[in-house]
Amino acid sequence: MLEDWIREVATTTSLVVEGVSAVIVAYAVAEAVVRLLGTFRLHSGTDKAQVAHDTKEDIRLRLGRWLALALELLLGADILRTAVAPSWSEIGQLAAIATIRTALNFFLQREIDAAQSRKCASSLRDPPSASVG
Repeated sequence: MLEDWIREVATTTSLVVEGVSAVIVAYAVAEAVVRLLGTFRLHSGTDKAQVAHDTKEDIRLRLGRWLALALELLLGADILRTAVAPSWSEIGQLAAIATIRTALNFFLQREIDAAQSRKCASSLRDPPSASVG
């Protein structure tokens, strides 16, 4: 009886976490699209290509961070779902899902870190020009 109640709470909580993850992904994609469309409108001039590249890189980084967060939440939801008296089949499924999501998150985070390093190196190499007033 108590085990059934705990299982129900764990299942409901995992569904809520999955819903939150879906909202995060939807928000992240919508934000990326809006920012990308804004890039096309705002940037005109001689250095348009470089500005557009930098802006797209910023959009990619932000989207990647949101996706990494959603992946971590989904992994937590999967663990929560199988936390109460799991069967061997459920444990196997969790292991497969956890491996895939962890690998995705690892490579996504590695890409985010590399892009952030490139951005920092670029800003050190090309500091913004200061105007003397």
